[in-house]
Amino acid sequence: MSFVARLLDRGVPDEPERGRAVAIEPMRRRHLRSVLAIEQQVYPRPWTLATFQTELTEARAGRRYYCVARRAGAVVGYGGLMFVPDEAHVTNVAVDPSQQRGRIGTRLLLDLARAALDARCHALSLEVRVSNHAAQEMYRRFGFAPAGIRPKYYENVEDAIIMWAHDIDSPQYRARLRSLEEGL
Repeated sequence: MSFVARLLDRGVPDEPERGRAVAIEPMRRRHLRSVLAIEQQVYPRPWTLATFQTELTEARAGRRYYCVARRAGAVVGYGGLMFVPDEAHVTNVAVDPSQQRGRIGTRLLLDLARAALDARCHALSLEVRVSNHAAQEMYRRFGFAPAGIRPKYYENVEDAIIMWAHDIDSPQYRARLRSLEEGL
């Protein structure tokens, strides 16, 4: 059973103060309006509808993977992966600002990591804003470590930290994911 199916089957409980469960499921075209609303809130240069439509076409071809987090039927976050030989690159993890700090990003990244494992990837990479300390901390919990800087990567103004998680197919990394999942 896939990680997404396990989440949906178990109805993984959300944090008590939120009181409503979060489900992770594959992104579909019907989710794009909500995804775009989040995208426009969290990114100064948001992706367009056409970009997401192209990405979903790539996902159907097996070159990408996208998921959404839903709470009470509403899309509250999304994430994506791009597959390259033996590796996966996290293209985005975004959570509705009103839902941030509710561990939705952790749930999304768990799903992305599991998708990378299902695709037999050995490593994960991503870029994160130098100023986004909360995201950097989350990525460190997943075993990501800084590996370099992309100068002026964001809006030709802010640097990005390149982060990698290697040996994600190891028993130790799988144990890390189980521990993160149990911590939810």
